[in-house]
Amino acid sequence: MKKRYAFLSILLALSMFLAACGNSKEKASGSESDNKKETIKIGFSALPSWYLWHLVDKKGYFDKYGVDVELVWFPVYADSLSALNTGKIDGNTQALLDAIPPMDKGIDLKTIFITDNSLGGDGIVATNDIKKVEDLKGKTVGTEIGTIEHFFLLTALEDAGMKESDVKFTNMTVPDAGNAFLSGNIDAAGLWEPFLSKAVAKENTHKLVTSADYPGLVSDVFVVRDDVTKEKKEELQKVVNAWFDAVDYLSKNPDESIEIIAKEAGITVEELTEGFKGFKMFSPEENIASFKEGNSYASFYYTAEKNAEFLKRQGYVDNVPDFTDFVDSSFVENLIKK
Repeated sequence: MKKRYAFLSILLALSMFLAACGNSKEKASGSESDNKKETIKIGFSALPSWYLWHLVDKKGYFDKYGVDVELVWFPVYADSLSALNTGKIDGNTQALLDAIPPMDKGIDLKTIFITDNSLGGDGIVATNDIKKVEDLKGKTVGTEIGTIEHFFLLTALEDAGMKESDVKFTNMTVPDAGNAFLSGNIDAAGLWEPFLSKAVAKENTHKLVTSADYPGLVSDVFVVRDDVTKEKKEELQKVVNAWFDAVDYLSKNPDESIEIIAKEAGITVEELTEGFKGFKMFSPEENIASFKEGNSYASFYYTAEKNAEFLKRQGYVDNVPDFTDFVDSSFVENLIKK
């Protein structure tokens, strides 16, 4: 499902129309301090950790807090980034990396909480004759340009002393790349779960490299536009509370939770169970611990800076942004205080 990231999305954002089918939630019950209820529109795509929104919904946590949420499903991940950047949704679950190019262009985004870190949920699959990243030279590799998998592919190539021009890069959506690999039309593919595990179910294939080889590099976050933190502050707090209720429920009731999520996501329990193995879900306390300066990927700020430095080297951003005001941890802090 990951990831997710599209560092070229900002270049497309102003020209793309929102192409998604909404998954609407009924009006939640509960009283408000005033008579007006603001709807929060939340975007998400195919990733095990992001599918958790289904659990939030189905277990009634939005109703519990009396918040009106419209979950907007994006079959094409890059469309969710465009929708957030152009203000068509209020918040989005996405890769940290995807928030950096919009910031570079002056779009004020805020990270409200970390959903997860990818620990094997993203990777490159290849045929067994391709034994190391260097063996990709001259091979046909498919993934979606501007997504996290594109970033991951470039990272792996760079570490191997290679560049994108050393492979025959084919731009296709992550699901299509998985299908193309399974049908034998390409030699390797950059995929996230559940497509990653599906691909290696084919005979004579393997995971060439995954995010487990780069712990902390791929961080997934819930991002909102800055105006939402001011205009819908009360509703946003309730969304945060509801999310972490679901995180807690998943940790205590994994079998039931995965069954509920798999049914809503339209995938098998086995696929989702395998997919979740590649992601470390973050608790409120782990969020606060990560939102500190540091010299390793355990620090959110260090991760953001390293991601931005990579994007600058690749020419996708002009500058490494100042991340001082990029995080608004107040919502998670309020939850912990309760």
